[in-house]
Amino acid sequence: METNPPTLELMSPIHSFPNKFLSSDFHNDEELNVQASGYTYMEVDGSRSSVVPLRSPDYLISNNFMNSGFHTDEVMDNDQASQDSGYANMPGAGSGSPQGPSVFAESSRTPLDGPAHPHFVFDTPQGTRYWIPNVADKFKPVCGKSYPTFDAVVSMYELYAFEASISVKKGQTKVWNGIPTHKYLRCSKYGKPQSKRTFDTLDESFVRPRRTNFTWCVCKASILVSIFNDTYTVLSFNDIHNHELLENYNRDLSKISRKLSFSTKQFIHNMSLNRIGPMRAYRCLVALKGGHHNVNGTPVDFKNFSHQLRIFIGERDAQVFLERLRERFDNLPNFYFDYTVSNGKLSSVFWADEISKLNYKAFGDVLAFDATYSTNMYKMVFVPFTGVDHHFQCVTFGAGLISTESIESYVWLLKAFLKAHGTQPTLVLSDQDPSMLQAVPMVFTKSRHRLCMWHIMKKLPSKISADLLDDTNVRSCIHRLVWNVYIKPETFESRWNDLLETFGLQDHTWLNDMYNIKHLWVPAYFRELPMCCLMKTTSRCESSNAAFKVNSTSVNTLVQFMMCFENRVDSQRYRERVSEYKTSSTVFKGNTDLAVEQHAFAIYTNAVFAQVQKEIIKGKFLCYITNQTESSNTTLLIDVTHLDKRNNITNVYQVAPRCPPKRGFLTFQPIRSQPTRTFRYADEILDLVTECVDVARTDEDSLSKLVAQLRDFKINVLSKQPLGTIQNETTECEMEEIVGQPINIPVEVANPDVVRNKGCGTHTRISGPGEKAKAKPAKRPKQLRLCKRCGLYVDDHDSRNCVKVAAMKAAKAAAEQQRQTTPGPPPLIKIFIFRFTTTM
Repeated sequence: METNPPTLELMSPIHSFPNKFLSSDFHNDEELNVQASGYTYMEVDGSRSSVVPLRSPDYLISNNFMNSGFHTDEVMDNDQASQDSGYANMPGAGSGSPQGPSVFAESSRTPLDGPAHPHFVFDTPQGTRYWIPNVADKFKPVCGKSYPTFDAVVSMYELYAFEASISVKKGQTKVWNGIPTHKYLRCSKYGKPQSKRTFDTLDESFVRPRRTNFTWCVCKASILVSIFNDTYTVLSFNDIHNHELLENYNRDLSKISRKLSFSTKQFIHNMSLNRIGPMRAYRCLVALKGGHHNVNGTPVDFKNFSHQLRIFIGERDAQVFLERLRERFDNLPNFYFDYTVSNGKLSSVFWADEISKLNYKAFGDVLAFDATYSTNMYKMVFVPFTGVDHHFQCVTFGAGLISTESIESYVWLLKAFLKAHGTQPTLVLSDQDPSMLQAVPMVFTKSRHRLCMWHIMKKLPSKISADLLDDTNVRSCIHRLVWNVYIKPETFESRWNDLLETFGLQDHTWLNDMYNIKHLWVPAYFRELPMCCLMKTTSRCESSNAAFKVNSTSVNTLVQFMMCFENRVDSQRYRERVSEYKTSSTVFKGNTDLAVEQHAFAIYTNAVFAQVQKEIIKGKFLCYITNQTESSNTTLLIDVTHLDKRNNITNVYQVAPRCPPKRGFLTFQPIRSQPTRTFRYADEILDLVTECVDVARTDEDSLSKLVAQLRDFKINVLSKQPLGTIQNETTECEMEEIVGQPINIPVEVANPDVVRNKGCGTHTRISGPGEKAKAKPAKRPKQLRLCKRCGLYVDDHDSRNCVKVAAMKAAKAAAEQQRQTTPGPPPLIKIFIFRFTTTM
């Protein structure tokens, strides 16, 4: 902070340009003393000249451009800021001043048109080249103009920088007696160049210089603003740059254009919720916008934001996750969630919304749940509770996350599910997990527990000898027996014993173990339960788990996982809504003349009616009633004989007529909280613009008028609010809006530890014999790099984690010193401790 006293000249709003042109290249240019009226301009094309090597300028200002010498490279001070050194009429330096029109106005374009050429170029007699942006007069800063706030000055200068394809930043602030008097807004390339490092080429261990994209070049293009009585006045405006300006076709690569807008960040985040990484998101956005030049940012910027978002969540992940659940509990009706904390860290959590509860009330006769892995970065086990709706589609009744697959964790999770829904299901389906086998009967005391048949039957080839499987039909016989849903338990037991005797498997250990738990998996023992044939395996759970993994990945935080879960549930309910629409819009077309078929179409959905229609056709041609009796409770029992296509009797089944279920109700509703009014307006604006473009895509006049109106509106908006390169909305504010929670929330629950469960995998690639036989080359030593915080060349840290690494080293050294200074037990005590531990 500079503390020079203000001067009367500096407080003057008169435009001036400093004598010292702030460039070291002009030290020997004192001999130049040519009148400004002698300036000459000549238009050049985009080709390279043999005399003056130009890249792509449109105008060349001759060497007679300057009318005075340039002496030093010192920074402009207060006394020089207001001196009129004869440069008031200099083209470029006084552009936009109230003393007269700028030389840029000499072109044939109107003042309201855009610039006809990107920039001007001129050379000094010493061969130094300088560039001046060619910007429309309405965007240039006006010396002497006052603004009520500094944000208004920033907005004005940023708008000029955007049109000039340059980037700007805040410069020095001059203070007198603790009160700011002047502020600079400078070109982003202003700064001290990095000093060149020297090294010994003969010393192989010496540090080699690193390649860098360092771009500071002490550019003095800036504006000086005076502060007086809460009024900000532009004192001077220097638009001469000592570096090459961007061409129009490279504007998308400038710093101001590479800054990701909020809509782009929202797009990257939304793509990540559908398991689309930043690179693919960039390619998608390029395809949507019609080219790389229409996209703000580069692929590296996209990846950096994705990484920064996870860093922003960081240690607040579990707390933000719980805050999102609390927000839904406060805003959504009948939303339920519960969680447990162990040692201050999140251990388990369960949640279910109102639609999940309604779905369970309608379709919760059969409940299936199975654990899945690799859905979050903490390796917490994801357990969704799945059922089947009236469209034969998977429906989620709730979900939970647990740290360990222990009996206690599953007991807590099932109790939370029971507390949320209030009633127990008729049938609970799971795999042969030992913890589930004990937890389900402890919580669901009124429910029947059923094991997945597929998990049991897939072990058959590994349990029975290969010779017996290949030479006999034992596999098909076992499958036909255990998958039969029509036989009674007594029939199954007799046929099972006959099958074992036929193939000599009476003493087979695994088959006998499965027979002892036949009441947990054989369909014959569940035939009296309603909806018992709805699910016999956990394939619905596997399908649901795979669907959730379509959105979430193993690197997601808990907050990102929750958003992925919401997206998947929204997709699930959308498919249900589509099926409901198809059911309501389908016209009946029967295959028989029976009235029961038309009645079934009226009460069932399309998916259920397709199955019922097959049974009606079979009942008409392949079934007949053999007997009718009444039970003790006056229930009519009907014996139905089933025939196959060859009219052979296959089964005789006894049924009791029941009233068919209704079609059910529509169960779709957004799971997420209602969007803010700003988001609703943004979506509506995008829809309106898209509709207008679609309608007028062949009318060039209408499209040009629409573009002109949007440009005027953009200029009006940007004139009131800065673009965001200097101040305005910070990255943290944008991430808060994306995440949905503020950054300064108190952390009461820490993130869970990364756990290792049975489904985590090894995450190691299997090496082939060729790789194992090949000798591994010696590792190349790490290259030393300069840590700007401690000033040392090191290979274990940099300026970002210097303090953290130093603290870890200090703690380790202190622990080692304490271990060496603390005396150990005497030898006899050591022997006693060793003997005591061995006897234990």
